[in-house]
Amino acid sequence: MWRMTSPRPVLTPSPVTGMARLQRGLLVLAGVASLVLAALGVVLPGLPTTPFVLLAAACFAKASPRLHAWLLRHRWMGPMVRDWEASHSLPLKAKCLAIGMMSLMVSASAWHLSARPWLAAAVVGCGLLGGWVVWRIPTRR
Repeated sequence: MWRMTSPRPVLTPSPVTGMARLQRGLLVLAGVASLVLAALGVVLPGLPTTPFVLLAAACFAKASPRLHAWLLRHRWMGPMVRDWEASHSLPLKAKCLAIGMMSLMVSASAWHLSARPWLAAAVVGCGLLGGWVVWRIPTRR
């Protein structure tokens, strides 16, 4: 015969530790992958760096306070992450520079792909979408 005993005590974990282990692991993996892409973006033209660093910061903020704190203290990436987390905006100069560089790279890619007009059109479409996204970010005064 089965007898019911008192249930085990349930601990109320903090939001970060209460997250499923798999979910935390996937977020950390996504953050590390974003940092790898950001590092590649430093040397590869056309691959952005800042959005991948900010994505890594968002993943680490949800999954690992230790990695998020490391990123905030980082010598090169820390200032951009702290700046973004403080204001969620970009200076007008940075927006214009980003859109200008994207326009330059999209134009060069479209010119290079002129033999394949459908591919060149797709590149231009992606460039326009990227420019629109950057322009929609609030401007800091």
